[in-house]
Amino acid sequence: MHAVAIVVLAAGLGTRMKSRRPKVLHAIAGRAMLGHVLDAAAALEPNPAVVVTAPDAPEVQAEAQRWLPGAITVAQKERLGTAHAVMQALPELAHFEGTVLVLYGDVPLVRSETLKRLVQARKEQGADLVILAFTAADPTGYGRLLLNDQGDVTGIREEVDATDEEKKIRLCNSGIIAIDADLLRALLPRVSNDNAKGEYYLTDLVAMAAAEGRKVVHVLCDEEEVMGVNDRVQLAAAEAAMQNRLRLQAMRDGATFQDPTSVFLSFDTKLAPDVVIEPWVWFGPGVTVGEGAVIRAHSHIEQATIAPHAMIGPFARLRPGAEIATGAKIGNFVEVKKATVEEGAKVNHFTYIGDARVGARANIGAGTITCNYDGFSKHFTDIGAEAFIGSNSSLVAPVKIGRGAYVGSGSVITEDVPEEALALARARQVNKPGWARRFREKMRALARKTS
Repeated sequence: MHAVAIVVLAAGLGTRMKSRRPKVLHAIAGRAMLGHVLDAAAALEPNPAVVVTAPDAPEVQAEAQRWLPGAITVAQKERLGTAHAVMQALPELAHFEGTVLVLYGDVPLVRSETLKRLVQARKEQGADLVILAFTAADPTGYGRLLLNDQGDVTGIREEVDATDEEKKIRLCNSGIIAIDADLLRALLPRVSNDNAKGEYYLTDLVAMAAAEGRKVVHVLCDEEEVMGVNDRVQLAAAEAAMQNRLRLQAMRDGATFQDPTSVFLSFDTKLAPDVVIEPWVWFGPGVTVGEGAVIRAHSHIEQATIAPHAMIGPFARLRPGAEIATGAKIGNFVEVKKATVEEGAKVNHFTYIGDARVGARANIGAGTITCNYDGFSKHFTDIGAEAFIGSNSSLVAPVKIGRGAYVGSGSVITEDVPEEALALARARQVNKPGWARRFREKMRALARKTS
């Protein structure tokens, strides 16, 4: 593949989003829309990569660097149309020879494979300009592609200017193009703003190139792939489309979803073969699940690693830094944060494990808490292999429970427990015969006096 540069238009303010956040930073599947676009483009190894932003948009600049290190950001100080936005990138393309891809930061579903096909079409068809097009189910509002008898593109007709016959055309323009760098530099300064909005439109390049006898062709993709996002309704539609894509790929790769539409995946969720996902599971970014693991219903997992054949949930929460080893069990209403639960260990009920290690084959009783925070700093709890922690125990960190040790139920442990020892840290039980009967009689008498 020959040299590729990209220009990503990301200066939209997101007015229809009703948000202070720049539009391209709104997320789908746990990643900003701009991140999705740049990640797709990264497969082409673009150099240079230019992102056109609004003025004073450091968050957008940071996001660009996050997903495509070395990306150059330039500001579009006036919002005068798509061609004007690309003009801001021309100085960064002054010495570039090859194909320039123009992309949009609010079209997050475009695939790397599709962008590669655009670039390949330039080479294979000897085209000067390639348009990414789609066949619209309802073409209303889209620009239609006009073709000659050879199938080359001669222009793009916007709906407001289309004849009744042209409005029947379903082959529509996505806005994404691949264009020869020399042609872009030659045509872009000649684009006029002589139109109703007084803006400079990138689509004008098509007719200009065709008029010069340049070869302009199109490449087809699915309509969903070039879905644009301008408001929260479209954001939700893009989210649904991305979730469907991610679930289908996960199932094709060998994961089982009992109710796919109820499971939320992030862009980087990694599910090995034979993983079983029950309904209503949420995966945030940074989750890896090993072969044969089971994630039971209503679990919430982010930035966590789950080894093969572990059992998670139902109603479990794994927070950042949770590492669950092979065959370990995390049960209902258990929260794990920045902690390692080693092979075969069991944390089955109503428990918080934070800033800790739970050793192999240890058993943590219901209601156990690692008291890791003193109001100022976090402290570590180390629970040895095969230790047994009785129900409703509080382990006040920093503290170490030795290998094979027992902690009696209801204990508050503030000192290290040696290996194989029994630790009891609770008041001695006292039984007072007849106390309950006398107490009830007393309270009933008081109630009669006050009634």
